[in-house]
Parts: sequence; C-alpha cells; structure tokens
Amino acid sequence: MVEPHASDPTEESLWRPLRLLQESMDADIARLYSERRIKGLKPSFVMELLRLHARGPMTITELAESVGRTHSALSQKVAAMRAAGWVRTAAGDDARSKKVTLTDEARAIVGRLAAEWRATEAAIAEIEAEIPYPLTRVVADIEQALARKSFHDRIAEKLAADPEWE
Repeated sequence: MVEPHASDPTEESLWRPLRLLQESMDADIARLYSERRIKGLKPSFVMELLRLHARGPMTITELAESVGRTHSALSQKVAAMRAAGWVRTAAGDDARSKKVTLTDEARAIVGRLAAEWRATEAAIAEIEAEIPYPLTRVVADIEQALARKSFHDRIAEKLAADPEWE
C-alpha cells in the first residue's frame, strides 16, 4: 500500500499563471529570434543590449541602475550574455569595476532588436485594448497596494500565524 503524502501547497497557485504567461510570451519572442536564425539570444537580454547600444559602454553598476536591477542580478546576466557572445567585459576605471560593451555580433542585430521591442510593445498595447482591465493598470494597482504594505510584510504576517514556520 502506498502511503499518502502530505498535502502539496504548490498544487494551487495564484502566482503560477502570471509566471506561465510571461514564460509563454517570452517563448514566442524567442521563436521569432529562432526564425531569424539569431542564436543564443534570450528575450531577457534585449533591454540591456539596446541600452548599451544607445548609451555606449557602461559598468555593470551603471547598466544595473539604468534598467532598475541589482548589481548582483546584472552581474549574472552580463556573464550569461558574455557566454552567449553578445557582450564583452573589460576592466573599468578602477580595479573593482568592469565595463560592458557590445560585441560586433550584437551591434549587427541591434536594429532587429529595436524593431522587435517596438513590435512587442505595440502587440501588448493591442492586447490591452482588447481586455477590460489592462496589464499596466494591474501593475500600477499592485504597486499601490505594495506601497501601503510590502510583499515582505504581507508574507511575514502570514508566516507569523503558521506554526510550521516556527
């Protein structure tokens, strides 16, 4: 006889549909790259590649600040973009910093990336016009709710009432 397992809290999720939607949309963008034979490009790289094209070489810190990410997150992304051949890094002005620059391969496709960015934004605007409650409104409303009480505080409050957390 098989022992029943404890209940699995991951069976239901309010968070999962949002993640799956994002993954599906990113997969569609990646498919466009594949159709154009652009290898090793992830949709998550495009903002940084376009930013570097528009502003020129930047340190990881400057790039992170310009796209609203942490240094740690951008450092990992730069490593992945470097491994894929889209950027190079070199010593910055001081020993602790690295300058990030586009490779020739990246410079050769930035026009396509900008076109995809514009098309993606237009497609999202089209979708928002079709639905009764636009995504930009959802995000703004969630940001307002989180300004009233942070996600951290909301989760911590729930954990404080859960004896398994102790």
